[in-house]
Amino acid sequence: MNSQNALSGILAAVALVLGMEQAALAQNADGTPADNTRSNKLDANNGAATADAQKDDRSDRTTIQRIRKSLMADKSLSTYAHNVKIISINGTVTLNGVVRSDREKSAIAAKAASVAGDGHVVNELKVAPPNS
Repeated sequence: MNSQNALSGILAAVALVLGMEQAALAQNADGTPADNTRSNKLDANNGAATADAQKDDRSDRTTIQRIRKSLMADKSLSTYAHNVKIISINGTVTLNGVVRSDREKSAIAAKAASVAGDGHVVNELKVAPPNS
């Protein structure tokens, strides 16, 4: 085996381990996988704004990046909250997805408003029903 193949093998192994660590990190506090697919199905209409409608506008992209960084920096939010959809079209931000509590819903809206400005946030977040 030449050094090129050996290096490729090592890099593949590292990528596999990192992927497994990422999957392990994507869990809820109770250890269940962080998958909100079933909860997302609660919202049949899923709001008016979609990522497909978003244009490649630098200002909108910057707004989304700032909101996402703010959400990710808040470690008190659940994985669900960290993964909400953020769409910005002409300065109007739409939040969509499922969160774990009314507190998270309010916190995300407040973070978005602090970036986009009051009156520029459409909050279409849903609170997941408690696990049975």
